[in-house]
Amino acid sequence: MAITAWMSWEGGVDIVGATRPGVLMPNVMVHVARVVHTPIGSAPAGIVLFQPDPNAAPEVIGFVSSDPKLAAWFGPHIFAGTPFEKAPALVARIEIHTAADRATSRVEVAGMRFDVALSQLAPATVIHRPAGQPMPFAQQGLEAKAGKVELKVNGVTMPILVPDVAIGGGPGALVSACGVYAR
Repeated sequence: MAITAWMSWEGGVDIVGATRPGVLMPNVMVHVARVVHTPIGSAPAGIVLFQPDPNAAPEVIGFVSSDPKLAAWFGPHIFAGTPFEKAPALVARIEIHTAADRATSRVEVAGMRFDVALSQLAPATVIHRPAGQPMPFAQQGLEAKAGKVELKVNGVTMPILVPDVAIGGGPGALVSACGVYAR
């Protein structure tokens, strides 16, 4: 398989979930890393979706980075063919802190602040998900599933129901020491 687009990262803190029972698709996603490397550069980056009312438009959705060129690169290169392909690029301030048993992220974007705290981490495991299962890119990396998740939006604790398996094929809340997406 010839690789046409890739990204790697270190220090990933990821949650995907719903704000209430019965929501068919996740309406919250904070998927960020301390540094993401791409063919066009490196910076803190990821994606944020916040749609507290699943029947309304998202309050925030987009690829986030301190580098606007990097944020704009993800949709057409890595996420082509997914619902996120046309997500906007948003400039954000991203902070990640990791320890053996805990990880946190703070994303400030579009006038909002998202704080994620993950704890009760399982041992890290090596993952390999082939392209198409379920995303159009191959995934490799180290993941540690979080047993406890806390999400605050603008300082207010938000309820979040985290699935055992998220749309990307891994746990709904995890810390990823490092990883690669390639297609």
